[in-house]
Amino acid sequence: MIPRPQTETLIEAALTLSPPDSSPFILEIGTGSGAISIALATELPKASIIATDISPGALSVARENASSNGVKSIKFIEGNLYEPLKGQKEIFDLIISNPPYIPGEEISRLPPGIRDYEPRLAFDGGFDGLECFRKIVEKAHHHLKPGGGLLLEVGNSQNQSVCKIISQTGHFSSPQTLKDLSNIERVVKAKRV
Repeated sequence: MIPRPQTETLIEAALTLSPPDSSPFILEIGTGSGAISIALATELPKASIIATDISPGALSVARENASSNGVKSIKFIEGNLYEPLKGQKEIFDLIISNPPYIPGEEISRLPPGIRDYEPRLAFDGGFDGLECFRKIVEKAHHHLKPGGGLLLEVGNSQNQSVCKIISQTGHFSSPQTLKDLSNIERVVKAKRV
């Protein structure tokens, strides 16, 4: 749940898709501490943002962080992935997520500051680290308007795998990757066709 510098690339990518005076409808999946949604709400004051998370504790922290930053425009909803939207006809301009992406077998090798103090749910991406990406991408086109953007933060060396997952759906333009400040391919971006 601790925001990291590489996530700046994800936020910058979102801002390039939404001019400052626009009023995009944004869904953040797995908001954690709320840092991404709060940054977007601050930079895009006309945006409407729904931020979901499976953890009630994370949502409590996110609400506190939003309040501390004077942000009132985010609707925080508890639930897994798209589950909180069930039965609603929400169509977004942008879906953004920094999902868990650490492969299960690598968790024991994480630095103690992450492994011992953050909830495992926040970083465990399943056996290959791609489990959440598959689930997010599978249903993203149902919740995005044509031309809407999908932005995903990925782990080291996952960009090509995530691009392949997106391409195989046939619902998106060719995915692109963006490098973070350390020159690592950190964000995958695609538009719904």
